[in-house]
Amino acid sequence: MTNMPPVKPGIVAVSRDCFPMALSRKRREAAVRAAAARGIRLYEARTIVESESDAAAALKELRENGVNALVLFLGNFGPEGPETYLVQEFDGPVLIVAAAEETVDIGGRGDAFCGLLNCSYNLDLRGVKNAVIPERPVGTAEEIAESIEKFLPVARALTGVKKLKIFGFGPRPYDFLACNAPIKPLYGLGVTVMENSELDLYAAYKKHDGDSRIETVAQDMARELGGSNAQLGILSRLAQYELTLLDFMEQNLGYCEFGVFANKCWPAFQTEFKFVPCYVNARLAARGIPVACETDIYGALSEYIITLVTDKPATLLDVNNTVPPAMLKGERLGPYVPSDLFMGFHCGNTAACYLRKPEMRYQQIMKRSLEPDGEPDITRGTLEGDLIPGPVTLFRLQANADGKLKSYIAQGEVLEMEARSFGAIGVIAVPELARFYRHVLIEGRFPHHAGVAFSHAGEALFETVKALGIADVAFNRPKGMLYPSENPFA
Repeated sequence: MTNMPPVKPGIVAVSRDCFPMALSRKRREAAVRAAAARGIRLYEARTIVESESDAAAALKELRENGVNALVLFLGNFGPEGPETYLVQEFDGPVLIVAAAEETVDIGGRGDAFCGLLNCSYNLDLRGVKNAVIPERPVGTAEEIAESIEKFLPVARALTGVKKLKIFGFGPRPYDFLACNAPIKPLYGLGVTVMENSELDLYAAYKKHDGDSRIETVAQDMARELGGSNAQLGILSRLAQYELTLLDFMEQNLGYCEFGVFANKCWPAFQTEFKFVPCYVNARLAARGIPVACETDIYGALSEYIITLVTDKPATLLDVNNTVPPAMLKGERLGPYVPSDLFMGFHCGNTAACYLRKPEMRYQQIMKRSLEPDGEPDITRGTLEGDLIPGPVTLFRLQANADGKLKSYIAQGEVLEMEARSFGAIGVIAVPELARFYRHVLIEGRFPHHAGVAFSHAGEALFETVKALGIADVAFNRPKGMLYPSENPFA
């Protein structure tokens, strides 16, 4: 995977001056050893922070050694002012953890359980809202190492989002105004948005006519598709488009380091570019560069956050349709009931690694209107197949009409069931989906596009959106846990 930041974590121990500094040092060293046993290389800062001067020295040490993700470790009670100054001044994500007691010997007691309370209070005094404090922040060396391991994907996401530029091409389609949302909140996250017209994209595409690299990219596409590809004549057009997007991103990143796209892909796209762009979108997603359909800027961001958290490609699927009863005859649903199921679908933008028997085809809906009587030509370019069975997480970060950010997270799975339809599609089960659909998706005014992680990534996604300052995070509540607006008598 490319298009994501490397994370170099470092750990700084703190010590209150009326406690033994040696206790913090010993506990820090134990945490570093436990992290190493998990394959985590931590830069171990030699400065132990007791005073603000120590905090300044620790900052200097971290910068000089390239640390961009900080673990603040309370080896004992800790100095509230200096340690929170360090958090405030560190330019990157911060995990705060504390040492559990190891002995009944009074001389070995560190009271970090108490010190973390005062640390959190002082963070609030300083206005620090985005420090990551795990669900169980006080623990043994092994438990601290586990918290660090879970922090690393969150740190990668927080770092990547701050250095991201979203390239948009074309206005939102009138028929899909749900993908239209105020972009101002994105700047509050550190995200930059560069909106362009479809004409800009077309001009960039035409400049690549005859590009010497087209044949090489087309051959790579043919190798990936293998014998399943029945649309060889379209590959040179798709290769030219892929090169256009990659070159545009490289030439226009500016001070940003990472890029994603949100592109209009119909109805004029097919008549002018002479193909459907879905397969290129799928290929770029596989490289960590999501390309959201229908100029869905927040969809592109949602996919990118998934990519950063999971280190795997993401996709964007419509929460599309219910599953017909006839499809369920003879199927084993396990713990699910029919109302827990829906069909996740998009035209063909999902990476080949997540499709059973991926095949290049044509967009059937567009062919009806653009090529109703002949063989498909300009409507070719989708990558289609059933989604592979396995765990998934639905995730969406969105701004509402008032410009306030909100999100949802729901874990589920793609079932081992033939979808019997077209596009990139699968039957997805989410516990208590019907209630989630009514009281989160509908009531929360979320659009039809859901970012999809092909793993259970809810824990890391939840910590990420919290650290981004988003308080409104919905999830699929279990049976017996009512939504605020849910009718208790229904």
